[in-house]
Amino acid sequence: MDIPNFFLQLVIILVAARVCGELVARFDVPSVIGELLAGILIGPSLFNLIEPDATIKILADIGIVLLLFEVGLESDFTRLTQTGIKPFLVAIGGVILPFVLGFLISYNLFNLSLIISLFIASTLTATSIGITIRVLTDLKRQSSDESQIVLGAAVIDDIIGIILLAMLYEFTSSEGIQLLNIGKIVIFIVAFLILSPIAAKLISHTIKYYEEKSAIPGLVPTMIVSLILFFAWIAHEVGAPALLGGFAAGLALSKGFLAPLDSYLKDSRLFAHHVESQMKPIIYLFAPIFFVTVGLSLNLREIDWSSQFIWTLSLSLLFAAILGKLLSGFLMFNERRWVKWAVGLAMIPRGEVGLIFAEVGRTKEILNNDLYASLIIVIAITTIFTPIAMRYFYRKLPDNENIVDRNETSQTGSG
Repeated sequence: MDIPNFFLQLVIILVAARVCGELVARFDVPSVIGELLAGILIGPSLFNLIEPDATIKILADIGIVLLLFEVGLESDFTRLTQTGIKPFLVAIGGVILPFVLGFLISYNLFNLSLIISLFIASTLTATSIGITIRVLTDLKRQSSDESQIVLGAAVIDDIIGIILLAMLYEFTSSEGIQLLNIGKIVIFIVAFLILSPIAAKLISHTIKYYEEKSAIPGLVPTMIVSLILFFAWIAHEVGAPALLGGFAAGLALSKGFLAPLDSYLKDSRLFAHHVESQMKPIIYLFAPIFFVTVGLSLNLREIDWSSQFIWTLSLSLLFAAILGKLLSGFLMFNERRWVKWAVGLAMIPRGEVGLIFAEVGRTKEILNNDLYASLIIVIAITTIFTPIAMRYFYRKLPDNENIVDRNETSQTGSG
């Protein structure tokens, strides 16, 4: 490895990610799209400045694991108890409907293989918590009824999606579903979800204790990164993708995960906030490397843009991606119509979670360049489309609906 050349490549990746992320953010487009665009610009698609080596790919893998840690950390299980069964209905619909539509389109209409169709269908099940939270916060709707439903549904959606990804990973690794390995994965997930409240409490007390005693700063990020990487190793050892370990570690330390243990809830929330503030700079450093690497992996010059296959597949999957999530909001049969629309719209963006699915498919050599490009197109459009559509929707929302929503939110808060 040429170390000086590696340093230069890393400089180009980080600066390009930041510049492109800043530029698109000024147009209210999620920064992840800018980072993806950065990879396309500096990669083989355009200027061909970077050809990622093994070291860059390792940094990108760390970025994936840390990104899934953040998704897990931002999951708030207390939201699920506040909104009853509605998030479960939306989440189940938001997984099943896009999955079925995506699979039928891929397998029956385009005659793709079973494993390719399963990967494409699974990618469409993703929902980006980060983008959804950002849009709702920008619209000052983060405390509204529909926001609680969406965020609860997104948590469940991600858990189901990660389990799906683990099963597909096993399918591709062993060229078939082995019940023993699938059983190990399920046992790992269930055991972790049961044991993680205890682990989180012990970890928080231990780290807080030694942070106060430590003679040098930086104990929290050091120990948390070590914990994440350790969980990633455990996930790999039981046959699951390493990124599942990052997600699991985030869940263990997430806000509200210790809700059943009321006496511990305040401490766990404070520690979750402390961990989040300490880890954000590290995540912001590594996560863009992953997204840029996704763009670097996409060679637009090798794609036949005159091919009818690419455009018909992309448009068909885009239809399935939008319709499947939109209809999930209408599974809340007793809810107001505008809330159903709001929830359905908020579930549409795929963002970073969808890109992770697509990248796993590419690295496992399941998706060729054309299929990979089609999925990237779908993920990018749904990610860009949602903030625009939600802003338009809320501007057109009658004032009386906003008043009703604010009254209900204030009554909930006072109760």
